[in-house]
Amino acid sequence: MDNQGNLTVRRLALWGIPMSLGVMGLKMVAWWVTGSVALLSDGLESTVNVVAAFIAFFVIRYAQKPADHDHPFGHHKAEYLSAVSEGVLIVVAALLIVNEAVAHLSDPRMLDAPALGLAINFAAGVINAVWAQLLIRTGRKHRSPALTADGQHIMSDVVTSVGVLIGLLLALATGYAIFDPILAILVAVNILYQGWKVISQSIGGLMDQAVETHEEEAIKLAIATHGAGSLGVHDLKTRRAGAVTFIDFHLVVPAAMSVRQAHDICDRLEDAIRAVHPGSSIAIHVEPEGEKAHGIRVKVIKEA
Repeated sequence: MDNQGNLTVRRLALWGIPMSLGVMGLKMVAWWVTGSVALLSDGLESTVNVVAAFIAFFVIRYAQKPADHDHPFGHHKAEYLSAVSEGVLIVVAALLIVNEAVAHLSDPRMLDAPALGLAINFAAGVINAVWAQLLIRTGRKHRSPALTADGQHIMSDVVTSVGVLIGLLLALATGYAIFDPILAILVAVNILYQGWKVISQSIGGLMDQAVETHEEEAIKLAIATHGAGSLGVHDLKTRRAGAVTFIDFHLVVPAAMSVRQAHDICDRLEDAIRAVHPGSSIAIHVEPEGEKAHGIRVKVIKEA
């Protein structure tokens, strides 16, 4: 990620704090004027969003620190810690919703001032939807797991709001107040699923998961297309660490090739790989022909 990308991610993370506070305020007002347990559940999830926004901001700042003596590969993985925290908080929010809803199953009540409460909650949901899409799009563009997870967390809040609105409209239309806590529980189940997805994706990053198959194929094609002069490559390995992808492979060259010629090939390959996978950290191990190669070779296509 370049400096401009870092700045964009950091600014969005900072703006996430007042945005989450504002949306939480709107949802709690909606609950206050209606007394709906579903709206209270929605508001409780938004309080979790506030905590998550603070975590995301401070972790992103830390993750963008340059490499130092103690962290020679950078601090990028810190973003996964934020993403895991986001997933855990999503699960906590779902459990809070279930707790509130179950308590009201035996004593459901109709809403006070339903039109005003639903209008306020709808406005909060629209704000959340727009903001979540911006965070997810920017997080994926700049490969920021923390920002992407924050957007996914907020999007789960949007799903909650939609489910709550449907439940309350059903309760008003049918006169059965039981729809209020029932819909709150159903929404909580969906939120639990979203939380699990965020956690599992983040754990993959912490465990040095390789890039996606289509990304690896693009890297192999770049190597094959721009590897003229070499004899092949083997032991291609990739791993993600926040916004940075680490790429490592062995490059086989003729035994009589000079260091300068091999270095020129490496420079060409690095430029080609970064063209298809920007922000990569690349390590190429040059070895002479005749050394025992382990792993799968990638055929090199000679340039015209």
